[in-house]
Amino acid sequence: MYQRIPSPRWLAASLIALGVSAPAVAQDDDPIKVGILHSLSGTMAISESTLKDTVEMLVEQQNEAGGLLGRELEPVVVDPASDWPLFAERARELLEQEEVDVIFGNWTSVSRKAVLPVMEELNGLLFYPVQYEGEESSENVFYTGAAPNQQSIPAVNYLHDQVGVERWVLAGTDYVFPRTTNRILEAYLKDEFGVADDDIMVNYTPFGHSDWQNIVSEIKRFGSEGKKTAVVSTINGDANVPFYRELGNQGVDAADIPVMAFSVGEQELSGIDTGPLVGHLAAWNYFMSVDTDANYDFIDAWIEYNDDETVVTNDPMEAHYIGFNMWTEAVRKAGTTDVDAVKDAIIGVSVPNLSGGYATMMPNHHITKPVMVGEIQDNGQFAVVWETPSTVAGDAWSDYLSGSRDLIADWRKPMECGNYNVAEGTCMGSNAEEQAEEALSGD
Repeated sequence: MYQRIPSPRWLAASLIALGVSAPAVAQDDDPIKVGILHSLSGTMAISESTLKDTVEMLVEQQNEAGGLLGRELEPVVVDPASDWPLFAERARELLEQEEVDVIFGNWTSVSRKAVLPVMEELNGLLFYPVQYEGEESSENVFYTGAAPNQQSIPAVNYLHDQVGVERWVLAGTDYVFPRTTNRILEAYLKDEFGVADDDIMVNYTPFGHSDWQNIVSEIKRFGSEGKKTAVVSTINGDANVPFYRELGNQGVDAADIPVMAFSVGEQELSGIDTGPLVGHLAAWNYFMSVDTDANYDFIDAWIEYNDDETVVTNDPMEAHYIGFNMWTEAVRKAGTTDVDAVKDAIIGVSVPNLSGGYATMMPNHHITKPVMVGEIQDNGQFAVVWETPSTVAGDAWSDYLSGSRDLIADWRKPMECGNYNVAEGTCMGSNAEEQAEEALSGD
């Protein structure tokens, strides 16, 4: 069994607490280490490598502004290579060997669930920047991407109310985020709109799937039976490139069968001829086309950092921007990078988002976000065609699944529970290891 060796900082703090003198530890001059846990190779590199660069840019900007608590920030980058068990190993490396103060990372939910037990065992801080399926709230994770009520539920409402969709193709990559999201959406479509089983088609494909000819043909057939049809896509990673290419090859027009994507943004479209995809949709909480001074400043900084006028920004980048600024504000508020102090200080912290409003960290470790639907343009950008009138607070537990509708999360004292059952008045406890095993096994 692995046994953790106490770090010098931890040992010194423990000795002081016991009234025992200890050798001085030069932590006041040490850099604050920022871990970056994003795939730089493999199927998810198309999406995640940009997020590594984003955090490095934010660290550089913070250092140019004087650092944090009078100390310089140092990025520590590892490559988990789109290998889900390797994410856990790299997270342990960051926390135990590199002794990072915080980690910004992950994209897929299966990688996050692999990391979760490590974060809880070693009491690390993870800022997770990508939309996900909910059904989770950990005291060691801050979810700055969208929960289902901040993306998938508003998206299908838009398709039903504004587009008149009656038949639904739920197409996703075969892992926990698409499967759980589609369970929620199936229940929601049936309960709220009375959609029949025959009007819902569900399809899953592996990561990196490339042969979409038969699946797109089946989607066309399903959509040709007299009812307005849409595809709700939770396809992730580089499989999106051949999927959208095949849509164009088979003439699947957005006017006939629109695709509403949850994992396709400006970065994913940058390698695709978007001419045939004009009119297809995506639901996010930020688009590069948002017309605000804060967004233009962020875009300018990103272009300058990359020395490339063609680079694009996207929603998970904004989530890291928000999460990084929330973390730095909580560290200032706490006066320390100590994990427990930062966890307490961050609840209620508000920072500007890039769309002209503010994001606030809620007691359930989710944030407030606007919800937007964007339409693909021929230049690879999105035109915002709908958005919520105000920000929406992320809900960790879905109201549409029987096992979670009675659950809430609140990490403030004295509750400090991520899955409190309001009907029974009990905290159900952590099951991080079980979740990790289920996610890695594909359940």
